Amino acid sequence: MNEQERILKTEYSEEMQKSFIDYAMSVIISRALPDVRDGLKPVQRRTLYDMHELGIRYDKPYRKSARIVGDTMGKYHPHGDSSIYEALVVMTQDFKKGMPLIDGHGNFGNIEGDGAAAMRYTEARLEQVTQEAFLSDLDKDVVDFIPNFDETEKEPTVLPVKIPNLLVNGSEGIAVGMVTSIPPHNLGEVVDAAKAYMLNSDISTAELMRYLKGPDFPTGGIVINKDELLEIYETGVGKIKLRGKVEFEKSKAGKTNVVITEIPYTMIGLNISKFLSDVAALAETKKTQDILDISNQSSKEGIRIVIELRKDADPENFVNLLYKKTRLEDTFGVNMLAISDGRPEAMGLKQILKACIDFQFEVATRKYNNLLAKELERKEIQEGLIKACNVIDLIIEILRGSKDRAMAKACLTEGKTDGIKFRSKESKIMAAQLMFAENQANAIMEMRLYKLIGLELEALINEHEETMANIYRYEDILENHDSMALVIMNELDEIKKK
Repeated sequence: MNEQERILKTEYSEEMQKSFIDYAMSVIISRALPDVRDGLKPVQRRTLYDMHELGIRYDKPYRKSARIVGDTMGKYHPHGDSSIYEALVVMTQDFKKGMPLIDGHGNFGNIEGDGAAAMRYTEARLEQVTQEAFLSDLDKDVVDFIPNFDETEKEPTVLPVKIPNLLVNGSEGIAVGMVTSIPPHNLGEVVDAAKAYMLNSDISTAELMRYLKGPDFPTGGIVINKDELLEIYETGVGKIKLRGKVEFEKSKAGKTNVVITEIPYTMIGLNISKFLSDVAALAETKKTQDILDISNQSSKEGIRIVIELRKDADPENFVNLLYKKTRLEDTFGVNMLAISDGRPEAMGLKQILKACIDFQFEVATRKYNNLLAKELERKEIQEGLIKACNVIDLIIEILRGSKDRAMAKACLTEGKTDGIKFRSKESKIMAAQLMFAENQANAIMEMRLYKLIGLELEALINEHEETMANIYRYEDILENHDSMALVIMNELDEIKKK
């Protein structure tokens, strides 16, 4: 084969177009956008799954973040350590997430924009809710696993999350040619809306919003365009206008202090110090002469920015000026874009809930099919052991008279008595009629003698009754839509209560 035959002749612009579209889709699907079913981006999913695999549970000691990041990068996410650590940090920050998924120990940054300490200093472990609502059913074959980048490990395509996490924690991401920006919501309200949808799938967005009133930002703030929320939640696109929460306090000298106790979500980070400098600039440029002093008294307890005004100042007017000239009033652009069925889609509230609930039913079906199969297997073995206990003398005779394991097993499963020494003809005739199933025969041959004690036999019969009750319950859940819906609702209630 000569060199000429290896050269691929193609139009340059076509090749560029094809390559760029491939790259764009890869960024959209594999990096920047969350999956509607679990509300997680691939880097977040891989980090949580890796922590689960490492056994860093909520009730175990913290582990160094560097260990988690290194393990995640080596096994699942070969895109550099900084992206993994940044994702881990955000999942610990209660001022960014409605419900933090990781319990951080050490300096994980603050609301004023200070970054987290290096990963070699900080430690982390899973939060209890993450362990119980995101990862607990992974061993029950409820989601598909795919090979990792070098095909040495398996990773889940999605986590079996029991709540609509996309709404609870929101998401922000910049892909190629598209942006997602989903505000966080109150877990209790999301659960109530999900249950309302399950009870009536024809429910309108307006009715759903009786349960889920609007976004619930961890920094507080007040939504001032409530009349536009319905359209935003119908279409999944729009702008939410936010204002900080302001209180007036009288100082000892009789002056009025304007105290800001909640800020717009968009003010997180360096925008707090920008706000303070913007307020100072109002005084310096003589836009207002009411300001005497500004102080940031925020602490772990929460935000507290105090602006001291002159005695004759009009506080209401001054606050309106702040809304106009600073980021105390700001807009949060909503664009509820997520991966649904392998492609990016802008979704309204009802579509997101539908996708999450459909996923819940799919996970529950796989979970209870798996549990049912295990119980049916257990039932067969229990019935074999109970039957064996009733004819134990005969079984001991077969075992003692056989030359090897295979001979004894053939007798138990197929009634073959050739070569086995029996004490009497009756025993031989009875042995030929046993016909145990293969796994029953294995269980009988591995049975310990103490199982013949009266109480042990009684325990075995009780266990069998329990297994039968489980089988009945699992079959009911799998066959009746309402029974499964009830199980899912109870799980939602339990998470909400916790």
